Amino acid sequence: MAKKNGSVVFKCSACGYSQPRWLGRCPECNAWNTFEECIIDKNAVSPAGRGSEVCEKAKPVPLSSVEAKNSCRFMTGIGEFDRVLGGGAEKRSAILLGGEPGIGKSTLLIQTAVSMANGSGTAADSVNEEKKYQFFPGKILYVSGEESAAQIKERAERLKLDCTGVEVLCTMRLEDILDAMDKINPILTIIDSIQTVYSAEAGIIPGTVSQLKFCANELVGWVKERDSVLIMTAHVTKSGDIAGPKTLEHMVDTVISFERNNDDVRFLHAQKNRFGSVDELGIFNMTEKGLAPVLNPATMFLSQRKDSQPAGVACCAVFEGNRVFMVEIQALTAPAKAAVSRVYSDKIDSARVSRIAAILEKRCGIQFLGQDIYINVAGGIKLSESAVDAALAAAIYSARTDTALPVGTAIFGELSLAGEIRTVPKIKQRAKTAEGLGFTRIFAPDNSPGIKNVQDLKSLIKAILS
Repeated sequence: MAKKNGSVVFKCSACGYSQPRWLGRCPECNAWNTFEECIIDKNAVSPAGRGSEVCEKAKPVPLSSVEAKNSCRFMTGIGEFDRVLGGGAEKRSAILLGGEPGIGKSTLLIQTAVSMANGSGTAADSVNEEKKYQFFPGKILYVSGEESAAQIKERAERLKLDCTGVEVLCTMRLEDILDAMDKINPILTIIDSIQTVYSAEAGIIPGTVSQLKFCANELVGWVKERDSVLIMTAHVTKSGDIAGPKTLEHMVDTVISFERNNDDVRFLHAQKNRFGSVDELGIFNMTEKGLAPVLNPATMFLSQRKDSQPAGVACCAVFEGNRVFMVEIQALTAPAKAAVSRVYSDKIDSARVSRIAAILEKRCGIQFLGQDIYINVAGGIKLSESAVDAALAAAIYSARTDTALPVGTAIFGELSLAGEIRTVPKIKQRAKTAEGLGFTRIFAPDNSPGIKNVQDLKSLIKAILS
C-alpha cells in the first residue's frame, strides 16, 4: 500500500480492504466491483473514526436528491439557555460560550451538565410542547484546564447539585481529551476553556493561534461524526470580544455571549446560531444556588413609581426574540465640560442618540449647543431596536426642558429624519403588554383601540404634555 500522505488507494466498500490498484474482485472478501478510489490523508475526518488515514473522496450530488432530516435537540434543562440556543442544543453541534472572568460561565456549565446527566431540568415553555425536544440522559464529560476536580466538586456541592452521570477530566492535553471522549462517548462534552487546550502536534504553548485552530478543529470534527454536543468556553478581550482568531467563531455552529449589568443580572444572547434565531435573550439572576432563570422579565427593567417620575424618563415596549417587555430609558442634559458637546451612551448606540438629538433640534427647535447628553437604560440591557426611537426622543426632550412625562406613559415608534414616527412590528402585542403592566397612555403610529395615534414628533410632544 502506498504510504505517502495524499496518495491514491482503492478501498473495498464491503470489507475495508485497501490496495494501490483497482481490482474487479476483492481478494479479501471475494466481492465484485466494490473498490472505490480513496486518498490517504492524516488530517481528514472519516466516519471510520479518528486515526483512520484512508478516506473516500468527496463527490458532488444534486441538491434536489438530498433528503432533509428533521432536527433533533438535547434539552439542557435550563429554560433560558434552551431559549437562546433555539429550543435546545442541536445534535452534532459545537457551541462557543464567551464572557468576562467571574461572570458565571463555569456555574452555568456545571448546572447544564448536571441537568442533562439526570434529566432534572425544566424546559422553556415555548418549546416544551414539541415532541422533538426531549431530555436524553447520558454521560457528560466536563473537561477543565483551569480548575482541579476538587474545585469543581466544591462548586457543585455549594450549588447543591447531584453530580451523578458527570465525568470530570482535568487536563490540558488534546490527546487525553479525545481518548476520554472515545471511551465515554458522552452526549455532552464541556471544554473549560479552549484557550487552555494544547496538542504536541501544534506546539507546546496553549492559547496560540495555531493551537486554537488545531484543537478546536479536532474537537468539532469528533462531535460532527456522533450524536453529541460540544460546548467550549472562551476568554474575552478588554472590549468583550472573544479572544483568539476569528476563525474560531466560524468553525462552531453557535456563538453565545454572556454579559452582566452592575447588579446580579446576567444576559445570555447568541451572536451566531445556525439552528435558531439570534434575537432571543436569556436573563438570569445570580443567587447563592447558582444562576436562576428569570421567567418573567417584563417588569424587571422598570422603576416602581406611583405618583410622579423625574424629568428625562420615558418607557417603551421592546421585543427580544419572542418576548416583549417594558424598558425605562433615562436621559440627562448638562452644560458641556469641554468646548465640544459629547454623547455618553453605552446601552444605546451613541450615533443614534446624536441623530435623534439633531431631529429634535431641527423639527422642534430644541437647542443642544453646548450640552452633553447622557443616556442610560434601567436594568443595564442594551437596546438596538428601532422601536425605541420615539421614546428616546421623548426622554431627551423631557430632560432638556426639565418637564416630566406623566406616569403611565408608554411610547414606541421609529423616527425618520423628517420627524415622522413610523410604524414598527407587533404594535398590538406591545400595547397589550403595556396595558397589562398598568400603562394607561400609550402613544404609537396606530389607530388600534387603546392607542393614541401620533404620526410625527411635534404631535407626539404635544399629545404627551397635554
